[in-house]
Formats: sequence, C-alpha cells, structure tokens
Amino acid sequence: MKKMSFIAPCHFGLESVLKREILDLGYEVTAVEDGRVTFEGDAAALCRANIFLRTAERVLIRVGNFHAETFEELFQGTKNLPWEDYIPEDGKFWVAKAASVKSKLFSPSDMQSIMKKAMVERLRSVYHKEWFAESGNSFPVRVFLMKDEVVIGLDTTGESLHKRGYRKLTAKAPIAENLAAALIMLTPWKRDRILVDPFCGSGTFPIEAAMMAARMAPGVNRSFLAEDWEHIVERKAWYQAVEEANDMLDLDVEVDIQGYDIDDKMVSIARENARLAGVEQMIHFQRRAIDQLSHPKKYGFLITNPPYGERIEDKANLPDLYRTLGERYKALDSWSLYVISAYEKAEQYLGRKADKNRKIYNGMMKTYYYQFMGPKPPHRDKKKQGD
Repeated sequence: MKKMSFIAPCHFGLESVLKREILDLGYEVTAVEDGRVTFEGDAAALCRANIFLRTAERVLIRVGNFHAETFEELFQGTKNLPWEDYIPEDGKFWVAKAASVKSKLFSPSDMQSIMKKAMVERLRSVYHKEWFAESGNSFPVRVFLMKDEVVIGLDTTGESLHKRGYRKLTAKAPIAENLAAALIMLTPWKRDRILVDPFCGSGTFPIEAAMMAARMAPGVNRSFLAEDWEHIVERKAWYQAVEEANDMLDLDVEVDIQGYDIDDKMVSIARENARLAGVEQMIHFQRRAIDQLSHPKKYGFLITNPPYGERIEDKANLPDLYRTLGERYKALDSWSLYVISAYEKAEQYLGRKADKNRKIYNGMMKTYYYQFMGPKPPHRDKKKQGD
C-alpha cells in the first residue's frame, strides 16, 4: 500500500502520550509539535488510527506544506498541491478550520476563502470543468500556520475523535473523553489496580478506564468521513481494523472501578453513559459526598476533575472542597491522587505540594494536572506475573 503522512492533533501538553500511542500501533512518528503529532503509514493506518487512538482529536492526511507570508503565496502554494489525488470531480470540499500562530497571515476567514479559490482553480485545470456540483462525499480541509509555515491536512475523521458515541448526557463542565483517557495514561494505573473518581459527573474517567481495561477500541462504534473515500482507502481496510478491535475485546476482565457524585441525577447519567459504552457491568457508580470518600484496600488511584469554580458563586466553596479531598486522600492507605484543575490554590488546600505538576490546556483554559504519587505495591512473584 502507498505510504502517506498523517497529522494527529491533540490537547496541548499531551503530545508525548499521543506519540506513545502511535508508536504502539506500529507507525513511525516523524514530528512532534505543539498540539500535534505527525506520523507515516499506509491506508490501513488511516483506519487503525481513527479506531484505536484514545488521545487524538482527529486524523488528517497531510496534503502538503509551504512557506507563505502573503495571500498570493498562500494561494499559489495551495494551488500547487495535488488536490486531484484526494478530491474526486463531485467531491464537496471546503476549508473547515484555519489557525495561525506568530504568522503574518492571521485572518481565518480570508485564509479559508483564498484557499478554496486556489483549490477550485487547481481542480478546474485537472478536471476541465468550470463549475463543480459538489454533490458527492465530503472532504474538509484544515490548515495550520506557525511562523509563516503552512501545513495543510485533509480531515478523515469528521466529528472529533473525543466523541466516542456513548456520552449522550453530560455534566455542566464535562471533561473531553480523549483528555480523560490521556490523563489516565499519564498515571501508572493498570487494570488490576483500583480506580476511584470522587467527582465523576457524567462518568467519563471511570468509563474511559473501563474501556482501557476491556481493551475496547474507542472508535469501534462510530463512523468516519473517510469510510466513503474508497479511491483512497478500500472498505476492506475498515472491516479489518474493526475485526482487529473485536478480537482484542475482553469484557470478562475483573476490575475495581468506581465513580461517586453528590448529585443523584449525575449518578444516573453516568450509569446510562456506561451502558451506552458497553461497560456498565465494570463500574460501580454511587451517590456519595466527598467527605464520605473511603476504601478498605491499599494502592488505589484517585483520578478526578473536581470543580474549578468557573462560576463566581461557586468559588467560595472551593477551599472546603479541596481541603476535604486532601483529608480523605490522606486517610487512604498508600493511594495515589491525580487532579486536573484550573483552581490556582488547589495545592494549598489539598494540604501538600504535588510530586509532579503538568500544564495542560483544556480547550482555551489553562489547567494543571497535580500528581501525588503513592508507593508502588510489592512485586508479585514471577509465576503470578506470567499468569
């Protein structure tokens, strides 16, 4: 199969997690930049990346890159790219998103308009047509400008990869599924360890952990734009990727994953989302306030997204809430705590400085991932590890 270059955007600060995922799929990573990872693979990689990557936003085919400081350079650079290799005569194509950082060109709407005209002119000369009906499959284009370097990608995904399909109901400020997965992957948690989210909301952390434990591919129950691009990737490649995902699935694994919330309605929503994800039998959801947090076993993980005080009226409650979380964590025996929060006094009220602290952008909001490491459990004997 022909080799292609792909771009996988992700949350800023989580590029290393996505890079590891891509390497684990068996593909060569060629660049890691702010908010995206570039890698190479064949058409099957397009399918497997969409179905298996937990932390990416989407998968783009890298159409090309060039330097542009003026709109004329942007027009000519776009026109020179081989759009006919990707977009058929009846294809519906547009520039869905343009982003610019530290570049002379910075108006997204102007860039989108100019690039569309350049693409039309290129395709006119190839297909010998003056007008395109654009009645066929969709081919959205995304462009990134960084210091006047233009990178253009064709979106194979459609709706963002964080939309696994299970979250029909949400909390007020839900954490994105791919962000939750990445934060879990930044911890040493494995499926034989306890995981509790004491502020579970709509259940995203427990559900993503259960999907990992069951080796459930996050994209296996959804569709992608490129499924209809049979001139680029055969339908058979999608079937093979789904078959691979189904062969890996292990719903019989025994786990201890729990989600608590003070709101009965949120507990019901979390249960329904877990049912839609196919992992409801793996998670125990319960109405429980933070001051009731406890667990009899050792070496567990608290991974959570507590309130940040986004609304002014909520800010007054934050010191007590974080102080209580810190006290309940301290009372657990040999546990680890991982907290993502934009609350600037989180460490102060949790009662200690984090062992590690990672800056992560949750959308446009700067947050910190506070990591309090508990001791490792004693090594089991070699035979048990082998089993």
